Amino acid sequence: MNELKLPHGTVKLPAFFPDGTRGVVRCVDTADLKAAGVKGIVMNTYHLMTKPGATTVKAMGGLNKFCNWNAPIITDSGGFQVFSLLRENSSMGEIRPNEIIFRRDGKKTVLSPEKCIQSQLSYGSDVIMALDYCTHSDDPYERQALSVDTTIRWGRKCMDTFNKRENKSTAQLFGIIQGGNDKGLRKECADALIQMGYKSFGFGGWPLDSEGRLTEDILAYTAELMPDDGIKYAMGIGRPENIVACVRMGFNLFDCVIPTREARHNRLYVFDEAFEKREDIDLSTKFYRYHYILDDEHRRDSRPISTLCDCHTCQNYSRGYLRHLASIGDSLANRLATIHNLRFYTMLMELMQ
Repeated sequence: MNELKLPHGTVKLPAFFPDGTRGVVRCVDTADLKAAGVKGIVMNTYHLMTKPGATTVKAMGGLNKFCNWNAPIITDSGGFQVFSLLRENSSMGEIRPNEIIFRRDGKKTVLSPEKCIQSQLSYGSDVIMALDYCTHSDDPYERQALSVDTTIRWGRKCMDTFNKRENKSTAQLFGIIQGGNDKGLRKECADALIQMGYKSFGFGGWPLDSEGRLTEDILAYTAELMPDDGIKYAMGIGRPENIVACVRMGFNLFDCVIPTREARHNRLYVFDEAFEKREDIDLSTKFYRYHYILDDEHRRDSRPISTLCDCHTCQNYSRGYLRHLASIGDSLANRLATIHNLRFYTMLMELMQ
């Protein structure tokens, strides 16, 4: 597929959506996002249920009006929170056959497949993700099998709820394929969800092994299981070289916290010198480098972060000034750094479109 048509706009593929978990991409506003070439945002169903609450978002006219973002929004289901919150601390809640119970800050939140879909519909999301049971690639077979069984069962309930929607929203419902590193489980999950009517899919589960390496074999195999006329969404994959590798596998949609988080930690992405000189670039090799804002060598450097980049930061501010802002802890440093990193990612996507 070359593009993704959604209620709030058409997105050329491949595309990268930055993380806006709680309804905001940290440190920037929607005008900054548009100027950086961002085409969509990923938000999180569970976190929005807790603050400000699904009823509040609906009363405000949906997420797009609430956030002043007239472009596509994907809402993740909350399944990853099973992985990130409950696995590490069982006192945070529990996974039941038909629902997830979260307990946080003295409050109880129930997330069932039905409520997951109903909440996302009330948000006015462009892409709705089915509720799944997330695992780590190194988890034992028994946990992976339980994850697949649960994801399939919840997937049916999500599809039924989506098909019964009253407003006949033109949003798209994506399934998520679980199974860890076991190809048999991955195929079982994919086949069952396809039979239910799912057409587009996310890669479910942690995509890195215990040593932080991309699980390329199972990613490529899972991409082959996904229909070619649907979206192949590599959820949570954000290192530039990993995105390039996954595009070659057939994936065409990505999201991650990496560019915005790294910006807040004063690390920026810059294409290598050959590319900045407008020479040919080979994305199969190391095609970028890091710019560390606080390095002393930038103290009196009047150059932009990158001579190639057309972002607001590079067009208006020097390396020396950005270092100054970061050194005094001014919040403008985070905004300008975030703008640059997001533009790097949108430029990378444009290179592969």
